[in-house]
Amino acid sequence: MNAADGVPGRDAMIRHLVIAAACLTGAHAALAQDKAAPQNLAQADLAPVKIGVLNDRSGVYSDSTGEGAVIAALLALEDFKPAEHGLSVEIVSADHQNKPDIGAALTRQWYDRDEVDAVFDVPTSSVALAVNAITREKNKVFVNSGGGTPDLTGAQCTPNTVHWTYDTVALATSNGKAMLKRGGDTWFFLAADYAFGLALERDTRAVVLKNGGTVLGTVKTPFPTADFSSFLIQAQGSGAKVIGLANAGGDAANAIKQAHEFGIRESGQALAALLISSTDIHALGTTIAQGLTLTEAFYWDLDDQTRAFSERFAKRDGGRKPTAYQAGVYGGFLHYLKAVAALHSAKDGAAVVAKMKEMPTDDPLFGKGTIRADGRKIHDMYLFEVKTPAQSKGEWDLYNILAVNPGKDVFRPLNEGGCPLVKG
Repeated sequence: MNAADGVPGRDAMIRHLVIAAACLTGAHAALAQDKAAPQNLAQADLAPVKIGVLNDRSGVYSDSTGEGAVIAALLALEDFKPAEHGLSVEIVSADHQNKPDIGAALTRQWYDRDEVDAVFDVPTSSVALAVNAITREKNKVFVNSGGGTPDLTGAQCTPNTVHWTYDTVALATSNGKAMLKRGGDTWFFLAADYAFGLALERDTRAVVLKNGGTVLGTVKTPFPTADFSSFLIQAQGSGAKVIGLANAGGDAANAIKQAHEFGIRESGQALAALLISSTDIHALGTTIAQGLTLTEAFYWDLDDQTRAFSERFAKRDGGRKPTAYQAGVYGGFLHYLKAVAALHSAKDGAAVVAKMKEMPTDDPLFGKGTIRADGRKIHDMYLFEVKTPAQSKGEWDLYNILAVNPGKDVFRPLNEGGCPLVKG
């Protein structure tokens, strides 16, 4: 019995999502096969690969992942030219609604009935952990871009999962140290009450305490929530120099907007957006978000390659620039396809992930990197500050770069995560 059994209306909803995904497949497959197979390789000889993009398409993370993650996957297919590598690739997609039971039910159906070989993206850590366990059970592949829990490369690491874009340890290390250097030595946290928010608060708290700071309090906030007023009043009353927002997406944006209305910045308290995306900052505007410090693994305006990709992406997504999560889908997709092409099969998920770890990573958005034994993708992380309205020269000109943090300095050391795949 799957996690959706016995819930009125949910089976019908899941069938609807899968039908919608199948409709998308027809259009997406055409892009994957726009190049004829080499003359010496008949179409029937192409190794079939079916990939699911599972994320939030209707809730608080829909702008930062959502359909944009599917667009990123399609752009990766265009660049890889799968037929030239002996592959025939299809994409399906669905909305997990940030609910672990729905995400688990969709993943099982994809693996058991729809012959999906790999699942990508999956924001919301509780959903990501459910997909992680099912993927190991079915010996498929899970490349996470949207979820932040470091447990994917810690106690719950598996031979079938790669964690690509970021995690809460990297965010906590980068943001926490930056705020402490600026004199922010007392903290109060607003933590989203689920796996991701609690992990981000825990990891940032550890950095603050380790580096001589003090935590004056924490309040857990419902996920999702639109009204942060009572929580912000508690944070104001604490007198903490830094209010750490251990949330993301629409929740983080709402908290920042309401903090602006409360005049928190003018009162001398600083906000630390521990995870927020460029789409959230764009929606808020630089008048409200100016001065926020944040950490991301990607920004559209880093160099010529990121700008070229982002221009292509924007033409497909209504002028919007890609987020780090969407960029992670692109980079992870390319590397996954390279590994599958090397094996000429996607059927043994653990073998594909082993090949991904064996091969150095290299793509135009993240540059050169590696995947460790625990599945953690290592690359630079960037500390940004949101520009003032006067500094911003265009709609998506949002960030100043404060620091480039090498991956080895911000991601958790390999021997500290408790991953059973790591010896010693």
